Amino acid sequence: MSPAGLGRPQRPSPVYFPAMSNTVTPAPRSSLKLRFELPSEQLTTAIDEAVRHISKRTRIAGFRPGKAPRPIVERAVGRPAILDEAMDHLVQRAYRDALVEHDITPLTNADVEVEQAEEGKPVIFSATVQVRPEVTLGDYRGFNFKPEIDAIDAPKVDKVLEELADQHATLSPVEERGAKAGDYAVIGYTGTRDGVAFDGGSTERMPLILGQERLIPGFEDHVMGLRPGESTEFDITFPADYGEAELAGQVAHFAVELKELREKVLPPIDDDFARSIGAFDDLANLRAEVKARLERNALDKARHEFSDRIIEYAVANAELELPDVLVDQEVEVMHDEFRGSLARQGIAEEAYLKVVEKTEADLHAEFRPNAEKRVRVLLVLSKIAETDGVEISDADVEAEVARARERYADDRKTVSYFESARGRGFIRSTLRRTRVVEQLVEGWLAAHPEHPPIPHLEDDAPSGISSNLAASNAAIDATDPGAAVEPDASAAAAR
Repeated sequence: MSPAGLGRPQRPSPVYFPAMSNTVTPAPRSSLKLRFELPSEQLTTAIDEAVRHISKRTRIAGFRPGKAPRPIVERAVGRPAILDEAMDHLVQRAYRDALVEHDITPLTNADVEVEQAEEGKPVIFSATVQVRPEVTLGDYRGFNFKPEIDAIDAPKVDKVLEELADQHATLSPVEERGAKAGDYAVIGYTGTRDGVAFDGGSTERMPLILGQERLIPGFEDHVMGLRPGESTEFDITFPADYGEAELAGQVAHFAVELKELREKVLPPIDDDFARSIGAFDDLANLRAEVKARLERNALDKARHEFSDRIIEYAVANAELELPDVLVDQEVEVMHDEFRGSLARQGIAEEAYLKVVEKTEADLHAEFRPNAEKRVRVLLVLSKIAETDGVEISDADVEAEVARARERYADDRKTVSYFESARGRGFIRSTLRRTRVVEQLVEGWLAAHPEHPPIPHLEDDAPSGISSNLAASNAAIDATDPGAAVEPDASAAAAR
């Protein structure tokens, strides 16, 4: 027997039966167990109603719809069908009334277990449902650490200048020496096994940077020392874990020709170089700008790392029991994020799983520890926001919805999510948590005026719709773990 499809009522439903007793007790993993005992008269009344409903939708010869007596209906559909329908309605009504009575907001459909359902006897059943966990906060302000700002010295500036020089390097042909690590080479090669060429073992031209080991381990060692136009032959063994099973662990023979060889030539880091890459008067001017930028980055990094430590401190001191449903949902969000990351690299998930020899279940098992951590963080920050009275205005939420319409103009599904009550709840909770952390950081800085300011790199307002995480929540129509349940997001159904 599986009653289903019931949403949490927004106002108490009319009392259907006058007498009912129910109890609510905590269950593991942030669940509640509701146990019901209903007088036998309620089942009798529910059966009479079920007979009328079945009679209306069942064609019974000699009777108008809804007028066939119970014995005739039982003969047509069987007594179990009548009892099942009666219990469906009885359980759903009792369950929904209990949600209102005890002010319970379920996260999932309820698992119903019927202990007794016989005419003439009290009806006894239980419904177990996962609910948003109670979060007991510990200390989240009395930490003894402070922001750590990286010092920017001359070697760090020099490193950036060297990277800039590398970006503006040129490639010069090499003729007078052999190939060495770091050179840019173009090779051609033919691979055979027992004198027979194999698929994928030959190419006319392959560019590579020597020393990066893009090919079979040890392959490039045989190219080192060659000059353009020179060739070499050698045997090499494919790794045992090579992606092509037919070649894994096998010995192959290669004939290789070095066709082109170039070396990277760095420009001198001087005044001319500074003027060539931007509006800089000289090298000193460029060094000053690099140093200022590194210092801004160091302040932004210090603020983010300080924020992360505050969150870790608050979560470590809080007590809560994670509901499986929220963790499972976060696993799905992480899976969608990972799928998007693969897509941006042009990799199909099916191909990736084949190469790494994993299943979707393996991925979910790997995601789960971090999913639990993320849910714990979201719930603790939401509780701090509630405790500290941090609120986000409707205007702020609507501004984010408007931004979503622009950002995802070609993605109607994502826009619909952010326009829904569930999506607005995600936006509100995301902005609320961000504001909570910002207030904790600013509160510490206000209490320690001797500490230098640690501003963000940019002063742009935080967004609830711009991250990959937001897009992944939209993709699976997720309910934010820390959000208040909106009317269209309720999953309060008995089954």
